[in-house]
Amino acid sequence: MYQAEYKRKLVTPEQAAAAVPEGGTLIHGLTMAEPPALLAAVAQRLRAGDLRRLRVFSLLPQEIACATVLDPRLADQVQAYTWFVGPCDREAVEEGLEDFIPCHFHQVPRLIQEGPELDACLTLVSPMDAAGYFSFGTANDFTSTAARKARMLIVEVNENVPRVFGQALLHISEVHLAVEDHRPVREWPGSPIKDVDHVIGRRIAELVPDHATLQLGIGSLPGAVAEYLLDRRDLGIHTEVFGPAMVRLIKAGAVTGRRKSLHPRKHVFTVAQGDKEMLSFMNNNPAMASYPVSYVNHPAVIAKNDLMISINSLIQVDLTGQCNAEYLAGVQVSGTGGQLDFVRGAYDSRGGKSILAFRSTAQDGKVSRVVPRLELGAAVTTPRMDTHYLVTEQGVANLKGLSTRERAQAIIGLAHPDFRDELSRQAELLHLG
Repeated sequence: MYQAEYKRKLVTPEQAAAAVPEGGTLIHGLTMAEPPALLAAVAQRLRAGDLRRLRVFSLLPQEIACATVLDPRLADQVQAYTWFVGPCDREAVEEGLEDFIPCHFHQVPRLIQEGPELDACLTLVSPMDAAGYFSFGTANDFTSTAARKARMLIVEVNENVPRVFGQALLHISEVHLAVEDHRPVREWPGSPIKDVDHVIGRRIAELVPDHATLQLGIGSLPGAVAEYLLDRRDLGIHTEVFGPAMVRLIKAGAVTGRRKSLHPRKHVFTVAQGDKEMLSFMNNNPAMASYPVSYVNHPAVIAKNDLMISINSLIQVDLTGQCNAEYLAGVQVSGTGGQLDFVRGAYDSRGGKSILAFRSTAQDGKVSRVVPRLELGAAVTTPRMDTHYLVTEQGVANLKGLSTRERAQAIIGLAHPDFRDELSRQAELLHLG
């Protein structure tokens, strides 16, 4: 029965793209769930002049989206928005060809639900099972919400997409059209780990006890931290992004989830970003539990995990403890994402800790990441009242409960020694010395 329905809905990418209306609104799958065949077919309509107006909503768009529907050469026909800026669309945002929408990641599904009509949702899914269910695979996040709001849900079925559980299943009856394309899923490029990252990773690991539940951000930090957690016992995972570092911890036996207070023995996530080994590990793994970001990243849900340890990175911190993780030299370079979601949720957890880590300098030591004040107009990703632990290769500081003067001195201690005298002088001028 379900196979017959699937065959009725199976079309070519060109036929599926023809269902996207003129002047319509489109949301596509996140990062590894960007559907290459579908987005290429929609872009072809735009280039041919067959589709002259389209609104596209993205979050951290990757090369597939940026080479198709977000191609700058289509800017006259596409009104593009993003909830999180990435390397491939920073220039478009800076030049005004794409608009950035500030938001907390856990609120994006609500923005979609309460926002304008949604004409099409396009995303990768795993193959359908005998009961008629696909899986959202690597991207539940807001995609599952968009899929069920859209007037037209078009899925790109790919045998390389992992089948995962939790709340990640999608029934054929909810799908309007399907295409098949089995090219390898685009892997997520890992960031190189530098010597200084190992120092930071070791310092962070000292703050992580046995039985803790982890959230790791993206970048080189997760890999550096994971190396020093291999001897821990019964760690758990409740994370925005699941990645290769977590796979290593699970395979080593450091992560079991047995002592989790919420979803014991389940590795809870909303997005996965990694390599083929990670995809293979996730596939049909009953321990993998995917949920919408409105659940995974909600601070009240995060706080239900005892000993919740949130580990994220930042670009700058000033002497008051304000943290900027998204704005550099007058340019929006990323977004708030889920950082503040986990900062607040982890601190409200019983025994929990929020950790924000960063290298003390940039540009080969020429620039301090500890600054007297954030530059005018810079985004405050984590307000000073929320900042808990800060970690650099120079040390660790817990800002909670400190006065403004005490926290300024603690933050100066995290800076590279070459910049401490000037920071101390600036602290005096700001009445923080």
